[in-house]
Amino acid sequence: MEPNKIEIKSPEGKLGVLIPGLGAVSTTFIAGVMMIRKGLNKPIGSLAQMGKLRTGTGADAKEVDIKEFIPLAALSDMEFGGWDIFEDTVYESAANAQVLTKDDLESVKDELAAIKPWKAVFNKHFVKNLDGVNVKQAPTHWDMVQLVKEDIAKFKQEKNISRFIMVWCGSTEIHQVMVPGVHDTLANFEKALKENHPAIAPSMIYCYAALDLGIPYANGAPNLCNDIPAFWELADLRKTAMGGKDFKSGQTFMKTLLAPGFKARMLGMKGWYSTNILGNRDGAVLEDPESFKSKEVSKLSVLEQICQPELYPDLYGDFYHKVTINYYPPRGDNKEGWDNIDIFGWLGYPMQVKVNFLCRDSILAAPIVLDLVIFLDLAQRSGLFGNQEWLSFYWKSPMHLPNQEPEHDLFVQLMRFKNTLRWLRNEPPVTTLGHETYN
Repeated sequence: MEPNKIEIKSPEGKLGVLIPGLGAVSTTFIAGVMMIRKGLNKPIGSLAQMGKLRTGTGADAKEVDIKEFIPLAALSDMEFGGWDIFEDTVYESAANAQVLTKDDLESVKDELAAIKPWKAVFNKHFVKNLDGVNVKQAPTHWDMVQLVKEDIAKFKQEKNISRFIMVWCGSTEIHQVMVPGVHDTLANFEKALKENHPAIAPSMIYCYAALDLGIPYANGAPNLCNDIPAFWELADLRKTAMGGKDFKSGQTFMKTLLAPGFKARMLGMKGWYSTNILGNRDGAVLEDPESFKSKEVSKLSVLEQICQPELYPDLYGDFYHKVTINYYPPRGDNKEGWDNIDIFGWLGYPMQVKVNFLCRDSILAAPIVLDLVIFLDLAQRSGLFGNQEWLSFYWKSPMHLPNQEPEHDLFVQLMRFKNTLRWLRNEPPVTTLGHETYN
């Protein structure tokens, strides 16, 4: 392997974590980081904090902590700020979300209560089932961008922040497709901002502000947002890292675990039926068919790529895939996902697999937010810019170039992720070939 010439800048100074949407996921993330910093709990679920990778071969092979292998931002250096359409502090929002226990929240109450949301960019057209009260007012989208930039500049000065990451943790917006003349070039997008074009969603306003300031951006929802040519162009222009879309947390995480196993054993599949019950704010938003459409497209994209029905028509040529989400307020953030999978094996004999995943949506998503903050910061300090395909491990619907296919197999994604870390440190990649594993 040719050695790279990448110089990884040291993670010095404070890292500002900017979050549009201070709801269940983001407050669980923030509270968790603060508890971990106090030594009150452990960062379970975070590869950056608990993961290891192997270096060397034969007698020289060893497992090392990822956080010791490569210079990563420290949790103690993080400062949190964000926007929300409600006025609740992070403590109040976390209490309302009812993800964490009262005792856990009380242990970091003062820190959480000190974080108050800035007025948010909001357009009810894109999230029909919410009404914003803590919202910005401006004549045009362009003016909204300037207000977001002013919030960031003020936060930078107040907290003496050296660098930033922005992670969208807001609600799922209605399904959008790229509009020619608006989303196709940076010049057209900036013109559309100034003309207040209706095809520009709030998430795009935050994303434009971040990328234009050279701030890496992660899209935690299935919104179209940064997956448009205009933002690919802007990320290249400003040499800024970005990624998306949609945190891979609950049911889709299970699909990317199970489907590769069926395919590895050449077991066929007739159908995969998935349904969810969810009672948090995200569940309420997804009651709107247009918002659900965004989520459905993201969830449905997984099996097609993993199973490759065009290559294996006898096994997957006509499988049926169905996804539903039902809002059920009593369940709160404790989502329940049911999967019925009709598979077949030797001589075509049918079998079934049933999964009942009683998960906690925000508990699964919070460490994903942490890792994306840490690894996008690493990418930026390493001079990597544009879409960070090596972070596909974290996304339901990984962004990709038009002439490429996204990788959904969790284990392939993990190998790419770890080999990228090795590459950044000029360590040989691990391919698990016998001679490099045992000799």
